[in-house]
Amino acid sequence: MNTPPDLRLLDTCVWQSLCGPHRAFSLGTSTARRFAPGFSPIIAFADPANPDWDALAPICTPGEHFYCAAWQGAPPAGWSVDVDSAMSQLVWQGGMPEPEANPGWVALDARSAPEMLDLATRLQPGPFGLRTIELGDYLGYFDHGRLVSMAGERFGAGSFREISAVCTDPAFQGRGLARRLMLELIRRHQQRGLTSFLHVMRDNLRARQMYERMGFVVYRELGVRVVTRLASSAAPAPASLGHG
Repeated sequence: MNTPPDLRLLDTCVWQSLCGPHRAFSLGTSTARRFAPGFSPIIAFADPANPDWDALAPICTPGEHFYCAAWQGAPPAGWSVDVDSAMSQLVWQGGMPEPEANPGWVALDARSAPEMLDLATRLQPGPFGLRTIELGDYLGYFDHGRLVSMAGERFGAGSFREISAVCTDPAFQGRGLARRLMLELIRRHQQRGLTSFLHVMRDNLRARQMYERMGFVVYRELGVRVVTRLASSAAPAPASLGHG
């Protein structure tokens, strides 16, 4: 009998990803880490209840904005909280998706990175960088040579693998493209003995309802913030956290 995965691993999934499967793409110490420049601008602490900002400051450029989950409290001197919101963490509880006979999607690679960044910038599925594609498998649909829908992998924690950057150009929404990409990623995870999970922002009810219809179940709600390393010439803060 297969042992059910320990859901508590998801409580520290960002930290585990930065210290484990994506350590080569991160910077930091045993108490605070971040994805390297060019990847998704995300930070995490070994102990979110006692974040080590002193360890983080030397590897963050003044004016940089970072996403940080599961941390509350007032920011220390030299940092600001620009957005304070919440998101849901969902875990796949469905079965093995059937493979499509004629899927139509293609595997994305570094050549597609500029188009992926453009799509993510316009649709705001969450933090994304030009090198984020290196964090896992990414799939996409093209229309006349233009990327119109994508989904891929980001965090890894134990036997859990995150599905991320799920977005579709508005002109192509309603066709089930993102759902089909997600089901293919879930199928791959199942084949590898992994459990899929994802995050969705609190106010993105439409996406959350779609994920639940697919077979995802809410594990927990958690806070998420955008923080900035302050400087006199700090860049403007992002308008929102995206839709996750």
